[in-house]
Amino acid sequence: MCHPPQHYRLASGQRQDQEDPCKTKSKVVGDVTYCDRYWECINNQPELYDCPNGLVFAGKHRGVTEGCDYPWRSNYCDGKQLANGPISTEHCDWLYGIFGHETSCTRYWTCWNGTATEQLCIGGLLYNENAHSCDWPENVDGCQKHPLCNEDANGNVPLGKSCNRYWQCQGGYPRLQRCPAMLVFDRRSLRCVVPPTEDCDVPTTPLPLEYEPEQQQQQQGKGNPNAIYQPSGAGGLQGGKLQSGGRNKN
Repeated sequence: MCHPPQHYRLASGQRQDQEDPCKTKSKVVGDVTYCDRYWECINNQPELYDCPNGLVFAGKHRGVTEGCDYPWRSNYCDGKQLANGPISTEHCDWLYGIFGHETSCTRYWTCWNGTATEQLCIGGLLYNENAHSCDWPENVDGCQKHPLCNEDANGNVPLGKSCNRYWQCQGGYPRLQRCPAMLVFDRRSLRCVVPPTEDCDVPTTPLPLEYEPEQQQQQQGKGNPNAIYQPSGAGGLQGGKLQSGGRNKN
């Protein structure tokens, strides 16, 4: 719920060190006490705004919307506190944010204005709630065994209908592998063998890169700025600005 804007006053309830946005070049400053609030100069008068629920002030033209960002992306709240508590919806702890899945280690939720969208970690990665990104399984507490490797923690697993790519489980962690040139993956022996097999013919040239399901999922996720596909050590969150429904005046 939006409240009428409060005009800047150095009154008894206002800290004396609060910066006046109308005296700054950007015309926008963070609140000195609350990291999820900011002041903007409107018609030469300071007005107080709340960031969307779950976000904190990052600076003008920064963050994911309205100058506000996910609180875990930086030390935005050092020495400050939150003015507003969480507003929760189904799958969303806050109206805006990225949250772990209730039952799956390979899935997570991106929440935008309280609407949850289910996302999938690809390439054998799991969702790391501490890093807020997809990560290698050995870095994810509580999900040490990937579902792909449930039957054999150190075995091989076919990759769809591919004739030359497969998953190799190493201690419960899957790694994407490719058979050497002119060999194919045999779904029965679970090894790279000389073709033909029941499923794969003899290749006439070295097999090209194939367009596999996980690549298709990645292509489909390109339109979502909050989708995460890389481990935190290799790029982490794929972020960007989204459109918002309007600011919350205080």
